[in-house]
Amino acid sequence: MNRDDDNKLITAFNALGVATAYAMLGLSIWMAPINLATKGFWALGILLLTLALVNYVKYRFDARLREDRIQRLEEARNEKLLEEYVGEKTTSS
Repeated sequence: MNRDDDNKLITAFNALGVATAYAMLGLSIWMAPINLATKGFWALGILLLTLALVNYVKYRFDARLREDRIQRLEEARNEKLLEEYVGEKTTSS
């Protein structure tokens, strides 16, 4: 099993968990002994919380990608400087 299959399995398992949680939450709101306006308010709060969490995860993911990209650029620059320095030493000897 390669890494892509592992990622797909983990993603599917997490999606199933999220779907189950939303189904159970929706059922509990539906069966709650409160008026429809309150149920709608709760549902709207859950929707906005979900959107905020998705945006937060995307922000963190983008920040990590940016840090990785900067680190790779710095490593490449350092490698090039090292190659140039070593190359000058061997040609001048």
